[in-house]
Amino acid sequence: MSSLPYPSKQSSASDHRLNYQSTSLRYNQEIKATLEVKTVVPPPSSRGGGEGAATDHNGVFLTWEDLWVTVSNGKKGSKSILQGLTGYAQPGELLAIMGPSGCGKSTLLDTLAGRLGSNTRQTGDILINGHKQRLAYGTSAYVTQDETLITTLTVKEAVYYSAQLQLPDLMSRAEKKERAEVTIREMGLQDAMNTRIGGWGSKGLSGGQKRRVSICIEILTHPKLLFLDEPTSGLDSAASYYVMSRIVRFDRKDENRRTVIASIHQPSGEVFQLFDSLCLLSAGKVVYFGPASQANEFFALNGFPCPTLQNPSDHFLKTINKDFETDPEQGLEDAITAEVAINTLTKAYKSSDHYQQVKRLVTEICEKDCGTLEERSHSSFLTQCLVLTRRSFVNMYRDLGYYWLRVAIYVSLALGLATLFYNLGSDNDSIQDRGSLLMFIASFLTFMTIGGFPSFVEDMKVFERERLNGHYGATAFVFGNTFSAFPYLLLISVIPGALTYYFPGLHKGYEHFIYFILVLFVCMMLVESLMMIVASIVPNFLMGIITGSGIQAFMILGGGFFRLPNDLPQPFWKYPMYYIAFHKYAYQGMFKNEFEGLTFPSNQAGGPRTIPGEQILRDQWQVEMGVSKWADLAILLGMAVLYRILFLVIIKTTEKIKPIIADIVSVPPK
Repeated sequence: MSSLPYPSKQSSASDHRLNYQSTSLRYNQEIKATLEVKTVVPPPSSRGGGEGAATDHNGVFLTWEDLWVTVSNGKKGSKSILQGLTGYAQPGELLAIMGPSGCGKSTLLDTLAGRLGSNTRQTGDILINGHKQRLAYGTSAYVTQDETLITTLTVKEAVYYSAQLQLPDLMSRAEKKERAEVTIREMGLQDAMNTRIGGWGSKGLSGGQKRRVSICIEILTHPKLLFLDEPTSGLDSAASYYVMSRIVRFDRKDENRRTVIASIHQPSGEVFQLFDSLCLLSAGKVVYFGPASQANEFFALNGFPCPTLQNPSDHFLKTINKDFETDPEQGLEDAITAEVAINTLTKAYKSSDHYQQVKRLVTEICEKDCGTLEERSHSSFLTQCLVLTRRSFVNMYRDLGYYWLRVAIYVSLALGLATLFYNLGSDNDSIQDRGSLLMFIASFLTFMTIGGFPSFVEDMKVFERERLNGHYGATAFVFGNTFSAFPYLLLISVIPGALTYYFPGLHKGYEHFIYFILVLFVCMMLVESLMMIVASIVPNFLMGIITGSGIQAFMILGGGFFRLPNDLPQPFWKYPMYYIAFHKYAYQGMFKNEFEGLTFPSNQAGGPRTIPGEQILRDQWQVEMGVSKWADLAILLGMAVLYRILFLVIIKTTEKIKPIIADIVSVPPK
């Protein structure tokens, strides 16, 4: 790219106008020549399926015309975030979206990537290679502004796991590992390969390094279209230049020309020279769209020349930033408000020949048939399940708050129960004590499973990012999370369960102990499944814990212990709460396992000397004796599976409904 012009204060307006028009004509001719390049489809790569399918050398042409985005503003009506934007992005070039804070940069990026929220309304046409189509897997990637990463993994692990998930099974493990390491080196992270990413409570990478890890993960598949939201945030000027230069080199890498669109807040002068095209926004309106090298001339032509040796991006943003209306160094009578500057530049751009050329170019791109995007091959469902299980297992092992803290609390609580109910014996008073102990275990010991909810919410954030970029599906995520949690839930069930079973002296016999552990294990898995449903609906972890605690509290109250089943009020508490609360089946299964086959001395004068356990179950606890304890366990297991399926249905329904809502709220232009 040619170096940027820095016009001096002595340059005349006529010189700027002449230079501007000649450069515009030359740029338009170059773009037309690009469009006239014929589409060439090479044969599939001879390497082990590295790119999956045949590649179009022309890459991805993205155009948008008369694009409006509005958001509901409650009773005040709606607010326009983007207003009538028209532009394009083409292969082999880097389009930079710039503007002051709140101008609509991220909104434009989200709109082009098809990621607008359901509360927004979009009008206008967005076409990919001249067609209205969705971005297929492997053809695009989006690097978000926030670094949503698994904090317990090292850089090498995070990128390599992602390579295993995204790259096709035709590639060997060695090839995937090589691709991951090469990508890490390209982003300058070779010295931090074995450093954990880190997060809250654990020191790790810096913010800029995390940003580079996010970029590494998304460019593994060499997507044809790459969206970057503030890729230089948190980086110093040198790191910003090296990262952006690698991204520019990436979009011209090998024979496949890639389209890169990035929102940049305030680039340095060196970074600005890397831009091919520039989209300058202010308050949702286009101030300038065209070659980055012509932006200086455009501003100078309209009365806002860039001072000599000043960074052009600083000058542009200072000119169109209306958060600070006047310059304190200038007198109020001489100050030109940003509002006037914005209006002047916006009108000048709309009436310029260059704007008409952009519109003609968008029309030519739309008329040129570049073909539809084909989805690239990726790893199989089985591979995704295995990789996600392994990655989740490692994360759970290293994250102390996920299970290990719960193990410590459970063991401490189990020791408390063991000493409180130590050696209950078999007298009549032990009947109530056994029931109280079993109730506490089934209710409050499982209740504490919600302690892992914050860690699971972080997993959900990573899943949302990876799902939106097409790394894997919701089903693979549910399978991976479920299987990886089995060993830890079993550990939490066995150790505290053994302490609370043998110290109080509950029903002897290994078959009774195994049943007790199984019920405890299934209940914990069930509560985790319930909290997964809550997490899919209430992503805020504080509100989620409150919601999950409230749901379980209602289930405990209606489980049939605090008020016996026959004494429960029929509206709500008996029907349906008593039958949908898993505590009912946990209580009854544990009570049957404990009391069936035992006898206790009777306190009734003149009556039988002993009371069989079956009579206690029937008369004192009002247990349904017509149902086996194994049936209760089967119902608990079925509820746990049902909750997991319900969680899967919710996230898959959300995944399907969001595009439908987007299509409904997206109105064609008048």
